[in-house]
Amino acid sequence: MIEIRWHGRGGQGAKTASLLLADAAFNTGKYIQGFPEYGPERMGAPITAYNRISDEPITIHSNIYDPDYVVVVDDTLLESVPVTDGLKEQGAIVINTTKSPEYLKKVLKGYNGAIYTIDARKISEEALGKYFPNTPMLAAIVKVTGIMSDEELLEDMKSSFKHKFAKKPEVIDGNMKALEIALKEVKKI
Repeated sequence: MIEIRWHGRGGQGAKTASLLLADAAFNTGKYIQGFPEYGPERMGAPITAYNRISDEPITIHSNIYDPDYVVVVDDTLLESVPVTDGLKEQGAIVINTTKSPEYLKKVLKGYNGAIYTIDARKISEEALGKYFPNTPMLAAIVKVTGIMSDEELLEDMKSSFKHKFAKKPEVIDGNMKALEIALKEVKKI
């Protein structure tokens, strides 16, 4: 079983990305869980979301305290939220950031596992014309974890986006482009 914890701010789409990941993994035959945890529900407040993905039925029904992977949608959380708490060193953290590797290693306070970065702002603004970091971050975590192939993700998301954006079909191509770029641009530091 793979456990993933997402850290973001309200309105950035971390919850949506975790649910899209759960749906995509389910469509590849996996057992899944995808759920958010809220504090005060307001735009910009820190939020946490979770995924469990397994080849076997999942019988655990709690938050994830020792994740295999952590996704940080907003790098301003690195200094205010303990994002590496419980993170397994054989897993990885994926951060939306343009900050230097030196800064990241310092702020992650001794985390010795793999660190991946992606500039989700640049990708989403290029592909969508606006800042929606969740689509690039979804692609990044799929690439890092290998939960499914790039092709499976793209095929599933095309179908999902057609349904999700039925009344706004003009955003489908941009979201697909954001996924494709992100799959290529996530980097290990």
